Amino acid sequence: MLRSVTSFLILGTAGLMILGAFKIDLAPLLASAGVAGVAIGFGARNLVTDFLSGVFMILEDQYGVGDSVDAGVASGEVVEVGLRVTKLRGVDGEIWYVRNGEIKRIGNLSQGWATAGVDVTVRPTEDLEQVRAVIAAAGEAMAKEEPWNERLWGPVEVLGLSEVLLDSMTVRVSVKTMPGKKLGVERELRWRIKQGLDEAGIRIVGGVPPQAEEPKPDPTAGMAAPSVFASATSPQSTAATPLPKPDLSK
Repeated sequence: MLRSVTSFLILGTAGLMILGAFKIDLAPLLASAGVAGVAIGFGARNLVTDFLSGVFMILEDQYGVGDSVDAGVASGEVVEVGLRVTKLRGVDGEIWYVRNGEIKRIGNLSQGWATAGVDVTVRPTEDLEQVRAVIAAAGEAMAKEEPWNERLWGPVEVLGLSEVLLDSMTVRVSVKTMPGKKLGVERELRWRIKQGLDEAGIRIVGGVPPQAEEPKPDPTAGMAAPSVFASATSPQSTAATPLPKPDLSK
């Protein structure tokens, strides 16, 4: 940035000095340049806003290449930081070009630390102390293994009940993690808690209850019963059928 500003000033000053050496009146040129600069600045105010926002973002070190950020209009990993545009790579691999002037807020997920939270929903008749012990044991075992011992920056804490219903209760679990590793820690923690609860005979509940299967309709329900008149041996069928006429020529 400093190199660009210095080059602009040196080249501009050198150009004015060359014009002065050729006895060219610089007053009209400077006046027209001032008017043109005002017009260009008014038309390109969004461009100026982008540049100023980019300068302050770089000077304040709000984010850098490789950080995972949420810029409001887009989120992802920072690929490139420029004075006008910031490049972000999304979760699906897409590249987002975000103008610095459009970024009203920025959330850097790679600075400091993150918090991984897991909700465990069990039946209301389960022993809470046993549930707490199983979750704590799963967290302790996870903290002793690679690579989770580096990604966990604190013990797995059972915060207590976050919801109590007639058919279930929810236990909130939280742990402080390395920034950018929150999702992986949550998946592994759910896996280990589920295994521990299965071994202890504690069943996880939740979701939509299964619907009872409706009885299948009888395919013969809409068919009419056979008529007695259709039988050849029925008396109604004999009475209804005309007898053959005798041959009188014999």
